[in-house]
Amino acid sequence: MSEKCPCCSGKQYSLCCEPYLSGAAVPASAEALMRSRYTAYVNQNAAYLVSTWHPDKRLPDMAGLLSESFHDTQWLSLTVTRCNHGSHENESFVTFFARYLEKAKPTSLHECSRFLREDQRWYYVDGTSPQVGRNDRCPCGSEKKYKKCCG
Repeated sequence: MSEKCPCCSGKQYSLCCEPYLSGAAVPASAEALMRSRYTAYVNQNAAYLVSTWHPDKRLPDMAGLLSESFHDTQWLSLTVTRCNHGSHENESFVTFFARYLEKAKPTSLHECSRFLREDQRWYYVDGTSPQVGRNDRCPCGSEKKYKKCCG
């Protein structure tokens, strides 16, 4: 029996993100890719992150830059809040909220990530930070108002 997957899907790691990170399978959806990328951050797998970044958006020495960020970062949780189709069948958006510690300081990331599918593979392209109103529900999933939770 395997441990729970770091992506917070509730599934076992061996049945969730592990096949993607090991190269045994390719994520069939943008959400599966986004969850596997989160798991790659947790597992400090820069090679997987680079390979799933859209080729047009990769930077020189991206693996080195990612690896540098791993030292002071501990990922804590992931909540996927929305998955939307894009303007065509090969575009998708996944909105998520992730908590982490950076240099032991609690931090969070709220992003709407854009993914493109090329040659039957999904790639992360870029992301934007959705606006959250003070009285909106907190994107962390607590059901509290943003101003009383993470705001």
